[in-house]
Amino acid sequence: MELSGQVAIVTGAGRGIGRATALELAGMGADIVVAELDQAGAERTAAEVKGLGRRVSAVRTDVTSRADLKAMADRARAEFGRIDILINNAAIRPHKPFTELTVEDWEYVRGVVLDGAMYCTRAVIDSMVKNHYGRILFFTGEGAFGGGSGRAHVSAAKMGLVGLARGLASEFAARNIRVNVVSPGSIDTTRANPEWYQGHVPSAAGIPLGRQGRVDEIAATCLFLVSDDGGFITGQTIHVNGGTAFH
Repeated sequence: MELSGQVAIVTGAGRGIGRATALELAGMGADIVVAELDQAGAERTAAEVKGLGRRVSAVRTDVTSRADLKAMADRARAEFGRIDILINNAAIRPHKPFTELTVEDWEYVRGVVLDGAMYCTRAVIDSMVKNHYGRILFFTGEGAFGGGSGRAHVSAAKMGLVGLARGLASEFAARNIRVNVVSPGSIDTTRANPEWYQGHVPSAAGIPLGRQGRVDEIAATCLFLVSDDGGFITGQTIHVNGGTAFH
């Protein structure tokens, strides 16, 4: 099993892409830390990971809290001895017209999407440097590249992750730490913010492959990027979107 002996933290792993990624990595031998704000969701995913025969820890984690993230990382090291992989999946996607956007709206989205990923990475990077090994992923999305009404604050935070990944990839390449970004297209999954679809049922319209993506396809991309198969890839953004082009 390619990831045998490795330990992966997956934030927002209670459902959707986070859950699928946690299970994909566990299926390839990794032990998993499920870092999730919803404790019930964390426990459900943890039970599935355990069913795959892997060690698992479910930790209620608010990614906007540096104290929570430090405690989660400390617990991971205490229970498993190391941290090899970090999947920064936790996110929110609220819609709001820019002219109605408040400072609080802006700071809340930035706090979860960009600051949370930065704080989580900061909490684990020292142990990765010490072990001369690390794999870190961030998630952006089509909206950040293609634009979209009512989501300027989300797009700005998501694009910030691209810059963060590029900077970290350059800074830590010599320490055998690779950092990349996954950008999912339209994925067939339930989202926490139904306003994302603005009242329209998601469809495959405009996707050259003629269908929406699946969470397991995003999870497989994550596995590739953190495994030795993706060993020469760092500082990149991988679009998994069925061929959708941005103009």
